[in-house]
This record gives sequence, C-alpha cells and structure tokens, in this order.
Amino acid sequence: YKGKMVSPEDAVKVIKPGDRVHFAYGMEPLALGLALLARSEELSEKGIKLFVPAPGRDFGWYDPGWEDIFSVEIAHVLPIAHQMIREKRGDYLVGDITWAPDPGLREPVDVLLIQLSPPDENGFCSFGSSLWDKKTAVKAAKIVIAEANDNLIRTCGDNFISLSEIDYFVEHTPSGRMPGATDMLGRKTTGPGDLERKIAENVASLIRDGDTLEIGVGGTAEWVPVLGVLEGKNDLGWHSENTPRGIATLVKNGIINGKKKTLHPGKAVATAVGGGTKEEMEFINMNPVFEIYESNYVLDPRIIAENDNIDCINSALAIDLTGQIAAESIGPVMMTGTGGQLAFAIGAGMSKG
Repeated sequence: YKGKMVSPEDAVKVIKPGDRVHFAYGMEPLALGLALLARSEELSEKGIKLFVPAPGRDFGWYDPGWEDIFSVEIAHVLPIAHQMIREKRGDYLVGDITWAPDPGLREPVDVLLIQLSPPDENGFCSFGSSLWDKKTAVKAAKIVIAEANDNLIRTCGDNFISLSEIDYFVEHTPSGRMPGATDMLGRKTTGPGDLERKIAENVASLIRDGDTLEIGVGGTAEWVPVLGVLEGKNDLGWHSENTPRGIATLVKNGIINGKKKTLHPGKAVATAVGGGTKEEMEFINMNPVFEIYESNYVLDPRIIAENDNIDCINSALAIDLTGQIAAESIGPVMMTGTGGQLAFAIGAGMSKG
C-alpha cells in the first residue's frame, strides 16, 4: 500500500492529452480533481474527455471557456452543471434501467479517479457509503487512482475491492462537509413543510405491516422516513437504490427488520447508504444488517420483483393529464437524470402482493 502512495500531482501525470478520464460514481475525490485542474495547460493541445457521473464539486470545468480542454459528459444534471447543459457546452449521458451506463458499451477508460478507504489488514479497501458500478468500473479501467479516505465506512455485501486492483493511492483532502447536512443530491436541507407532511401521511396510509420499502431521491419522498409516519408499522423490509436519512434509525428501532422479506430476509439491501446523519452512518458502519451491492443487481427489475409486497416511493417533477410522470426533466430542460424509478416501478408491478 505504501509503495503505491504518491502525491496527487504525480498521480495525475499518467493522464495524457486525448485520454478518457472518468470519476467514479459518488462524491469526486477532491485532491485528484484539483490536481487534474492544475494540469489544464499541459492537456490543452488535445484536451481530455471527462466523465463526471454526478457533479458534486465545482472544479471550474463547468464554466464557459473550459470546453476545449475538458470535454465534459455527465450522467446526472445536478445544479453545478445546469447552465453548462442548457448552453450545450457539455453532454448528458442517458443511463440504462440500472442507472449506471454499461462500461462495456462505451469507449475504454484510460484513467479512473475514485475515493476508497485505506486497505484493511487483509488488503481490501471499502467503497464507502455507495457502490453503484464502482467495482465494475475499477476492473474495466486501464489505470485506477484512488484517494484514500479514512472516513469512509465499511459495510457487508459486495462493497470492497482488493488493493492489487489499484495502481496509485493519494492522501485524502477533506471537504469539511458533515454527514446529514444535505439531501441525497447534495442540496442543503431546509426542513419539511405542510405539503411534505401531508404527502408522507398519505404514503404511510398505503403501507402495510410486513411490506418491503424503496424510497428514492427527492424533496418529497426523502421526508417519509423522518416525519414519524412509519412509527406504528411492524416488520418492514428494505430493498432500495438509495438509503435516505431516517432509514437507519428505523432499523435501529426495529421498525425495519426484514423479518417478512422474501429476498435477503433480515437484511437492509441497497447500492447506497450515504443519506444519513453522522450517528446513522456510525450505526451502519460494519453493521451486518446492511448489505450493499452493485446497481446492476439492486436495480434489476427481476431482483426487485423477488421481494413480495414491495412498496416503491419516489418523487415526481410533473404529472400530465393522462397520469404520465416526469421525474427527470420539465419540458426540454433536464433537471436531474436517469435514476432507479423506472426499474422499481417495473419491479413493483411484477412483485407478488
């Protein structure tokens, strides 16, 4: 491990003009992003193709004037990148039904930039609070550079990678962001209003004891676990793409226990668990109840349907007069990106109960 540790500046020297460089899903590694930006002049002759799945940090390349150096492609149109997409200075990549685009259908990745935990005593690193397609991406990339973050949690499931799969490590640069300070899309939380409370109460009235839940990203759905509307429920299960704040507390209090689940009984299954408070993240860390798997498994409608009586709760941006739901755009304007809502809607329709 120590033999692979280099400075961020030395690590990004492997990136050559014309390369395809990918950030892994989840929060971008800060030290590597800043080091890459510092090399912009050296890369300007041919530029690089840069894929940032869910932009969470503003490194500058979303602003006008950078497009000749950084040809940016994103998979989620988050606030940092809204203007870039509207002005057509970057590209939006549509994901498939499991949210993450299939690496095998895209150009080979020259360099992957990712956050990992330092290796444990057995030489395995954790992907932290979210997995998505990171394990697949590491195996597909020609060179992998990891920012070693001691603060990343460890979970059960498939949330680990061998030290031998990583080419270089750099020290982590902390951002100062506290767990629970934002929603699942990185936006500051402002608290629920009367509308969110009424929606949560209505949703709770449709949930039966023993049901398995999925709750997606969004300003309405994310409040369901924290407003107390599920307190009277019994033996709920959890199989979800994300894990919003409040879910870990419901597990801790025994309201979600997976007792009636028909797939992974007794386990809370997701591809990401990073939506909680600091206390919730500490509860999830190495807790055998929580299992994280890649999105191509968790979001597979056939896998979702193996959970009998699954209730899928998601947010919408607009609904037309025929009942069609828009969850990604308003008219021609992209507001977010392809998430797991469609996969869970199909899976729920196929589920028994």
